Amino acid sequence: MEIAMSDVYEATERTVPTRARERASYDRELVHSILDEAYLCHLGFVRDGAPVVLPTLFARVDDHVYVHGSTGSRPLRMAGAPDPGLPVCLTVTHVDGLVLARSAFHHSINYRSVVIHATAHPVTDPAEKRAALDALVDQVVPGRAEDSRPANPKELAATAVLRLDLTEVSAKVRTGGPNDEPEDTELPHWTGVLPLHTSYGPAIPAADLDASIALPEYIASR
Repeated sequence: MEIAMSDVYEATERTVPTRARERASYDRELVHSILDEAYLCHLGFVRDGAPVVLPTLFARVDDHVYVHGSTGSRPLRMAGAPDPGLPVCLTVTHVDGLVLARSAFHHSINYRSVVIHATAHPVTDPAEKRAALDALVDQVVPGRAEDSRPANPKELAATAVLRLDLTEVSAKVRTGGPNDEPEDTELPHWTGVLPLHTSYGPAIPAADLDASIALPEYIASR
């Protein structure tokens, strides 16, 4: 079945990989699913002529991605002045398995990743800023934003939010087992995939938590 143009992102020179092009996808639903399953991204930009990559939390809302930080942080200040907008590259990756081949050369990983090229703009509308901050909290633990005190005016003033539009974006996925050379199939080495999964341990209450406050269902059910 053909995918309607509205369901895909347009491929660009920067979003077409030079290797393993068959693993690239511009399917909007796939891109969103990879982003929605994560909360940690890496944000890259150029500072004083040198590349900088920072790990940070993010959230997706429709066709936008939001990141936040202190109003004094370098990337957030760079996005606001002198010319609003900071060219960035944001990446998200899930590692789903370690692929062990018979040869060292063909060892690999199974993964799902998204790369976003965009110009990050500071969010100045108060309603959008609050909604973005709620989304950032819920991206980490769905349901938590409603079950916590929202930021007060002082905290909002100390927090900056950047918005990236999902326009120039691609996903890349590897699945399956090793790709051994035919002449290596008789070698006496174990080969296969070691799956990796993210799991949550038992919740640890804060030392000063009132014992009468029960563990919320949105945490207990994870």
